[in-house]
Amino acid sequence: MTKVLIAMSGGVDSSAAAALCLQQGFSCAGATMKLYENEEIGVHSRTCCSLSDIEDARAVCARLHIPYYVFNFTREFRRDVMEPFAACYRQGSTPNPCIECNRHLKFDRLFRRAQVLGYDYLCTGHYARIEQDTVTGRWLLKKARDEKKDQSYVLYGMTQEQLSHTLFPLGDLCKEETRALAARLSLSTAQKQDSQDLCFVPDGDYAAFLQRFTGETPTPGPIVTLWGETLGQHQGLYRYTIGQRRGIGIPYPEPLYVVWKDLANNRLVLGRNQDLFSRRFWVEKPNLIAFSSLSRPIRCTARVRYHQQEEPLLLTPLPDGSWQGEFLTPQRAITRGQAAVFYDGDRVIGGGEISRTELDSSLEEAT
Repeated sequence: MTKVLIAMSGGVDSSAAAALCLQQGFSCAGATMKLYENEEIGVHSRTCCSLSDIEDARAVCARLHIPYYVFNFTREFRRDVMEPFAACYRQGSTPNPCIECNRHLKFDRLFRRAQVLGYDYLCTGHYARIEQDTVTGRWLLKKARDEKKDQSYVLYGMTQEQLSHTLFPLGDLCKEETRALAARLSLSTAQKQDSQDLCFVPDGDYAAFLQRFTGETPTPGPIVTLWGETLGQHQGLYRYTIGQRRGIGIPYPEPLYVVWKDLANNRLVLGRNQDLFSRRFWVEKPNLIAFSSLSRPIRCTARVRYHQQEEPLLLTPLPDGSWQGEFLTPQRAITRGQAAVFYDGDRVIGGGEISRTELDSSLEEAT
Protein backbone atom coordinates (compact mmCIF):
# COMPACT_ATOMS: atom_id res chain seq x y z
CA MET A 1 0.00 0.00 0.00
CA THR A 2 1.24 3.52 -0.85
CA LYS A 3 2.40 5.34 2.27
CA VAL A 4 1.91 9.11 2.63
CA LEU A 5 3.23 11.47 5.30
CA ILE A 6 1.06 14.57 5.64
CA ALA A 7 2.70 17.83 6.73
CA MET A 8 0.26 19.09 9.38
CA SER A 9 0.31 22.79 10.26
CA GLY A 10 -2.70 22.59 12.57
CA GLY A 11 -4.93 24.38 10.07
CA VAL A 12 -7.92 23.35 8.02
CA ASP A 13 -5.99 22.94 4.76
CA SER A 14 -3.56 20.27 5.95
CA SER A 15 -6.39 18.61 7.90
CA ALA A 16 -8.49 18.31 4.73
CA ALA A 17 -5.46 17.12 2.76
CA ALA A 18 -4.97 14.29 5.26
CA ALA A 19 -8.64 13.30 4.96
CA LEU A 20 -8.46 13.25 1.17
CA CYS A 21 -5.38 11.02 1.23
CA LEU A 22 -7.23 8.57 3.45
CA GLN A 23 -10.22 8.60 1.13
CA GLN A 24 -7.89 7.67 -1.75
CA GLY A 25 -6.83 4.53 0.11
CA PHE A 26 -3.33 5.58 1.17
CA SER A 27 -1.69 4.50 4.43
CA CYS A 28 -1.25 7.85 6.16
CA ALA A 29 0.45 9.54 9.09
CA GLY A 30 0.59 13.19 10.10
CA ALA A 31 3.68 15.17 11.04
CA THR A 32 4.28 18.68 12.35
CA MET A 33 7.59 20.50 12.24
CA LYS A 34 8.47 22.22 15.51
CA LEU A 35 10.32 25.27 14.23
CA TYR A 36 10.86 27.58 17.19
CA GLU A 37 10.30 27.98 20.90
CA ASN A 38 7.17 29.96 21.74
CA GLU A 39 9.04 31.78 24.47
CA GLU A 40 11.52 33.01 21.86
CA ILE A 41 8.95 34.86 19.77
CA GLY A 42 5.88 35.33 22.00
CA VAL A 43 2.71 33.26 21.61
CA HIS A 44 0.11 34.48 19.11
CA SER A 45 -3.04 32.67 18.08
CA ARG A 46 -2.75 33.38 14.36
CA THR A 47 0.73 32.11 13.65
CA CYS A 48 1.37 28.66 12.24
CA CYS A 49 3.38 25.86 13.84
CA SER A 50 2.88 27.14 17.40
CA LEU A 51 2.34 24.75 20.33
CA SER A 52 -1.43 25.18 20.07
CA ASP A 53 -1.24 24.25 16.37
CA ILE A 54 0.61 21.07 17.29
CA GLU A 55 -2.27 20.14 19.58
CA ASP A 56 -4.81 20.92 16.83
CA ALA A 57 -2.93 18.72 14.37
CA ARG A 58 -2.69 15.93 16.93
CA ALA A 59 -6.47 16.11 17.51
CA VAL A 60 -7.19 15.87 13.78
CA CYS A 61 -4.94 12.82 13.43
CA ALA A 62 -6.68 11.20 16.38
CA ARG A 63 -10.05 11.87 14.72
CA LEU A 64 -8.79 10.30 11.48
CA HIS A 65 -7.18 7.39 13.37
CA ILE A 66 -3.73 7.90 11.87
CA PRO A 67 -0.32 8.09 13.59
CA TYR A 68 1.12 11.51 14.40
CA TYR A 69 4.68 12.72 14.76
CA VAL A 70 6.36 15.96 15.82
CA PHE A 71 9.84 16.58 14.41
CA ASN A 72 12.08 19.13 16.08
CA PHE A 73 13.70 21.29 13.40
CA THR A 74 14.30 24.37 15.54
CA ARG A 75 18.06 24.43 14.88
CA GLU A 76 17.61 24.06 11.12
CA PHE A 77 14.85 26.68 11.05
CA ARG A 78 17.01 29.21 12.83
CA ARG A 79 19.98 28.52 10.55
CA ASP A 80 18.16 28.25 7.21
CA VAL A 81 15.28 30.71 7.63
CA MET A 82 15.59 33.11 10.57
CA GLU A 83 19.27 33.98 10.17
CA PRO A 84 19.04 34.53 6.36
CA PHE A 85 15.87 36.59 6.95
CA ALA A 86 17.78 38.91 9.30
CA ALA A 87 20.81 39.06 6.99
CA CYS A 88 18.65 39.92 3.99
CA TYR A 89 17.05 42.87 5.80
CA ARG A 90 20.45 44.10 6.96
CA GLN A 91 21.59 44.08 3.33
CA GLY A 92 18.70 46.33 2.34
CA SER A 93 16.56 43.62 0.73
CA THR A 94 13.06 42.38 1.56
CA PRO A 95 13.02 38.57 1.98
CA ASN A 96 10.24 36.03 1.66
CA PRO A 97 10.91 33.54 4.49
CA CYS A 98 7.95 31.29 3.61
CA ILE A 99 9.72 30.38 0.37
CA GLU A 100 12.90 29.56 2.28
CA CYS A 101 10.94 27.47 4.79
CA ASN A 102 9.43 25.46 1.93
CA ARG A 103 12.83 25.08 0.28
CA HIS A 104 14.90 24.12 3.32
CA LEU A 105 12.45 22.66 5.82
CA LYS A 106 9.27 21.26 4.30
CA PHE A 107 10.64 19.97 1.01
CA ASP A 108 14.10 19.14 2.24
CA ARG A 109 14.29 18.20 5.94
CA LEU A 110 10.75 16.87 6.23
CA PHE A 111 10.86 15.37 2.74
CA ARG A 112 14.05 13.46 3.63
CA ARG A 113 12.61 12.37 6.96
CA ALA A 114 9.60 10.92 5.14
CA GLN A 115 11.91 8.93 2.86
CA VAL A 116 13.95 7.60 5.77
CA LEU A 117 10.74 6.43 7.46
CA GLY A 118 9.65 4.59 4.32
CA TYR A 119 6.92 6.92 3.05
CA ASP A 120 6.36 7.10 -0.69
CA TYR A 121 4.99 10.66 -0.74
CA LEU A 122 4.94 13.84 1.27
CA CYS A 123 1.55 15.55 1.20
CA THR A 124 0.85 19.20 2.04
CA GLY A 125 -2.18 21.46 2.13
CA HIS A 126 -0.87 23.85 -0.54
CA TYR A 127 -3.23 25.05 -3.26
CA ALA A 128 -1.29 23.98 -6.33
CA ARG A 129 -1.17 21.03 -8.73
CA ILE A 130 1.48 18.58 -9.91
CA GLU A 131 1.30 16.82 -13.26
CA GLN A 132 3.73 14.84 -15.38
CA ASP A 133 4.33 15.95 -18.95
CA THR A 134 3.42 12.94 -21.11
CA VAL A 135 5.87 13.99 -23.83
CA THR A 136 9.00 14.98 -21.90
CA GLY A 137 8.36 13.06 -18.70
CA ARG A 138 9.13 16.15 -16.62
CA TRP A 139 7.11 16.85 -13.51
CA LEU A 140 5.25 20.14 -13.75
CA LEU A 141 4.13 22.54 -11.06
CA LYS A 142 0.83 24.17 -12.00
CA LYS A 143 -1.41 26.80 -10.50
CA ALA A 144 -4.41 25.77 -8.41
CA ARG A 145 -7.82 25.67 -10.08
CA ASP A 146 -8.87 28.43 -7.69
CA GLU A 147 -6.46 31.22 -8.65
CA LYS A 148 -7.51 33.31 -5.65
CA LYS A 149 -5.91 30.66 -3.40
CA ASP A 150 -3.07 29.64 -5.70
CA GLN A 151 0.22 29.10 -3.85
CA SER A 152 2.47 28.07 -6.73
CA TYR A 153 4.47 31.30 -6.22
CA VAL A 154 5.98 30.04 -2.95
CA LEU A 155 6.72 26.58 -4.41
CA TYR A 156 8.89 27.57 -7.37
CA GLY A 157 12.01 26.11 -5.73
CA MET A 158 10.82 22.49 -5.91
CA THR A 159 13.00 19.97 -7.72
CA GLN A 160 11.98 17.17 -10.04
CA GLU A 161 12.59 14.61 -7.29
CA GLN A 162 10.44 16.55 -4.85
CA LEU A 163 7.61 17.07 -7.33
CA SER A 164 7.56 13.38 -8.22
CA HIS A 165 7.09 12.41 -4.56
CA THR A 166 4.72 15.17 -3.38
CA LEU A 167 0.91 15.32 -3.29
CA PHE A 168 -1.23 18.47 -3.30
CA PRO A 169 -4.79 17.13 -2.80
CA LEU A 170 -6.33 20.62 -2.56
CA GLY A 171 -5.18 21.75 -5.99
CA ASP A 172 -8.62 21.28 -7.53
CA LEU A 173 -10.63 22.69 -4.59
CA CYS A 174 -11.66 26.16 -3.49
CA LYS A 175 -11.40 27.18 0.16
CA GLU A 176 -15.13 26.79 0.76
CA GLU A 177 -14.97 23.16 -0.45
CA THR A 178 -12.02 22.50 1.84
CA ARG A 179 -13.87 23.82 4.89
CA ALA A 180 -17.03 21.90 3.92
CA LEU A 181 -15.03 18.66 3.70
CA ALA A 182 -13.50 19.26 7.13
CA ALA A 183 -16.92 20.07 8.59
CA ARG A 184 -18.49 16.88 7.18
CA LEU A 185 -15.78 14.86 8.91
CA SER A 186 -16.20 16.82 12.17
CA LEU A 187 -12.56 17.90 12.13
CA SER A 188 -11.84 20.43 14.88
CA THR A 189 -10.02 22.76 12.47
CA ALA A 190 -12.97 23.15 10.07
CA GLN A 191 -13.66 26.77 11.05
CA LYS A 192 -10.18 27.66 12.28
CA GLN A 193 -9.00 31.05 11.09
CA ASP A 194 -6.12 31.05 8.59
CA SER A 195 -2.69 32.18 9.74
CA GLN A 196 -1.91 35.73 8.67
CA ASP A 197 1.33 36.68 10.38
CA LEU A 198 4.83 35.43 9.76
CA CYS A 199 5.20 32.58 12.26
CA PHE A 200 8.33 33.87 13.99
CA VAL A 201 7.19 37.53 13.94
CA PRO A 202 3.76 37.01 15.52
CA ASP A 203 2.99 40.70 16.06
CA GLY A 204 4.08 41.77 12.56
CA ASP A 205 6.78 44.08 13.94
CA TYR A 206 9.75 43.04 11.81
CA ALA A 207 11.98 45.83 13.11
CA ALA A 208 11.50 44.80 16.75
CA PHE A 209 12.17 41.16 15.87
CA LEU A 210 15.37 42.04 14.00
CA GLN A 211 16.65 44.17 16.86
CA ARG A 212 15.87 41.41 19.36
CA PHE A 213 17.25 38.63 17.16
CA THR A 214 20.48 40.34 16.14
CA GLY A 215 21.07 42.31 19.33
CA GLU A 216 22.00 45.29 17.18
CA THR A 217 20.71 48.82 17.62
CA PRO A 218 19.68 50.32 14.26
CA THR A 219 21.80 53.21 13.02
CA PRO A 220 19.86 56.38 12.18
CA GLY A 221 20.67 58.23 8.97
CA PRO A 222 19.38 60.93 6.63
CA ILE A 223 16.07 60.82 4.77
CA VAL A 224 16.51 62.49 1.39
CA THR A 225 14.52 62.97 -1.80
CA LEU A 226 15.56 62.02 -5.30
CA TRP A 227 15.82 65.74 -6.04
CA GLY A 228 18.27 66.45 -3.25
CA GLU A 229 16.28 67.65 -0.25
CA THR A 230 17.14 66.40 3.25
CA LEU A 231 13.91 65.90 5.19
CA GLY A 232 14.91 64.28 8.46
CA GLN A 233 16.33 61.11 9.94
CA HIS A 234 15.32 57.47 9.56
CA GLN A 235 15.55 55.02 12.47
CA GLY A 236 17.34 52.19 10.67
CA LEU A 237 17.00 51.22 7.01
CA TYR A 238 15.56 47.79 7.76
CA ARG A 239 12.46 49.47 9.20
CA TYR A 240 11.36 50.47 5.68
CA THR A 241 10.30 48.69 2.50
CA ILE A 242 10.34 49.78 -1.12
CA GLY A 243 7.04 51.41 -2.05
CA GLN A 244 6.16 52.28 1.57
CA ARG A 245 4.24 55.52 2.13
CA ARG A 246 2.79 55.37 5.64
CA GLY A 247 4.89 55.35 8.78
CA ILE A 248 7.83 57.35 7.41
CA GLY A 249 6.93 60.30 9.62
CA ILE A 250 7.95 63.05 7.22
CA PRO A 251 5.44 65.82 6.42
CA TYR A 252 5.55 67.00 2.81
CA PRO A 253 3.17 68.87 0.47
CA GLU A 254 2.67 65.75 -1.66
CA PRO A 255 2.79 61.97 -1.00
CA LEU A 256 6.29 60.51 -0.82
CA TYR A 257 7.30 56.84 -1.03
CA VAL A 258 10.41 54.82 -0.22
CA VAL A 259 12.19 54.45 -3.56
CA TRP A 260 15.63 53.21 -2.55
CA LYS A 261 17.70 52.21 0.48
CA ASP A 262 21.24 53.54 0.00
CA LEU A 263 23.23 51.19 2.21
CA ALA A 264 26.61 52.65 1.26
CA ASN A 265 25.63 56.04 2.69
CA ASN A 266 22.91 54.86 5.12
CA ARG A 267 20.33 57.05 3.39
CA LEU A 268 16.61 56.45 2.94
CA VAL A 269 15.65 57.86 -0.46
CA LEU A 270 12.09 59.06 -1.10
CA GLY A 271 10.35 59.93 -4.34
CA ARG A 272 6.98 60.22 -5.98
CA ASN A 273 4.83 57.22 -6.89
CA GLN A 274 5.86 57.39 -10.56
CA ASP A 275 9.50 57.05 -9.50
CA LEU A 276 8.83 53.49 -8.30
CA PHE A 277 8.10 52.09 -11.77
CA SER A 278 10.66 50.14 -13.78
CA ARG A 279 10.80 47.25 -16.22
CA ARG A 280 14.03 45.26 -15.81
CA PHE A 281 15.35 43.10 -12.98
CA TRP A 282 17.73 40.19 -12.49
CA VAL A 283 17.34 36.94 -10.56
CA GLU A 284 20.15 34.80 -9.18
CA LYS A 285 20.32 31.03 -8.64
CA PRO A 286 17.09 30.40 -10.56
CA ASN A 287 15.27 27.08 -10.40
CA LEU A 288 13.85 25.73 -13.66
CA ILE A 289 10.86 23.39 -13.54
CA ALA A 290 9.06 23.28 -16.89
CA PHE A 291 12.18 22.67 -19.00
CA SER A 292 15.50 20.92 -18.48
CA SER A 293 17.37 24.01 -19.69
CA LEU A 294 16.76 27.57 -20.84
CA SER A 295 19.11 28.60 -23.64
CA ARG A 296 17.27 31.45 -25.36
CA PRO A 297 14.91 34.31 -24.45
CA ILE A 298 11.25 33.38 -24.08
CA ARG A 299 8.06 35.37 -23.66
CA CYS A 300 6.00 34.48 -20.62
CA THR A 301 4.29 36.14 -17.65
CA ALA A 302 5.68 36.82 -14.19
CA ARG A 303 4.87 37.81 -10.64
CA VAL A 304 7.41 39.72 -8.56
CA ARG A 305 5.20 39.69 -5.44
CA TYR A 306 2.99 36.95 -4.05
CA HIS A 307 -0.41 38.43 -4.84
CA GLN A 308 0.56 40.48 -7.88
CA GLN A 309 -1.33 39.92 -11.09
CA GLU A 310 0.89 38.25 -13.69
CA GLU A 311 2.29 40.58 -16.32
CA PRO A 312 3.85 39.84 -19.77
CA LEU A 313 7.61 39.70 -19.77
CA LEU A 314 10.68 38.72 -21.79
CA LEU A 315 12.82 36.23 -19.83
CA THR A 316 16.48 36.02 -20.91
CA PRO A 317 19.07 33.52 -19.60
CA LEU A 318 22.50 35.09 -19.03
CA PRO A 319 25.97 33.49 -19.41
CA ASP A 320 26.60 33.50 -15.63
CA GLY A 321 23.50 31.36 -15.00
CA SER A 322 21.29 34.22 -13.80
CA TRP A 323 18.18 35.43 -15.62
CA GLN A 324 17.03 38.86 -16.72
CA GLY A 325 13.36 39.75 -16.76
CA GLU A 326 11.99 42.69 -18.71
CA PHE A 327 8.31 43.55 -18.39
CA LEU A 328 6.52 44.91 -21.43
CA THR A 329 5.11 47.71 -19.28
CA PRO A 330 6.73 49.27 -16.17
CA GLN A 331 5.81 47.67 -12.84
CA ARG A 332 5.67 49.28 -9.40
CA ALA A 333 8.19 48.62 -6.63
CA ILE A 334 10.15 45.65 -7.94
CA THR A 335 12.14 44.75 -4.83
CA ARG A 336 15.44 42.99 -4.13
CA GLY A 337 15.03 39.86 -2.02
CA GLN A 338 11.55 39.06 -3.26
CA ALA A 339 10.90 36.14 -5.61
CA ALA A 340 10.20 36.45 -9.31
CA VAL A 341 8.16 33.50 -10.58
CA PHE A 342 7.59 32.91 -14.28
CA TYR A 343 4.55 31.28 -15.86
CA ASP A 344 3.44 29.80 -19.16
CA GLY A 345 -0.32 29.77 -18.75
CA ASP A 346 -0.96 27.74 -15.61
CA ARG A 347 2.50 26.12 -15.65
CA VAL A 348 5.36 27.41 -13.51
CA ILE A 349 8.42 27.81 -15.70
CA GLY A 350 10.62 28.51 -12.69
CA GLY A 351 11.76 31.36 -10.53
CA GLY A 352 14.50 32.95 -8.49
CA GLU A 353 15.36 35.65 -5.99
CA ILE A 354 15.54 39.20 -7.31
CA SER A 355 19.16 40.29 -6.85
CA ARG A 356 19.06 43.64 -8.63
CA THR A 357 16.56 45.97 -10.24
CA GLU A 358 16.78 48.60 -12.95
CA LEU A 359 16.03 51.24 -10.33
CA ASP A 360 18.84 49.99 -8.07
CA SER A 361 21.31 50.21 -10.95
CA SER A 362 20.32 53.70 -12.06
CA LEU A 363 20.41 55.13 -8.53
CA GLU A 364 23.73 53.50 -7.68
CA GLU A 365 25.24 55.03 -10.81
CA ALA A 366 23.85 58.45 -9.89
CA THR A 367 25.27 58.33 -6.35
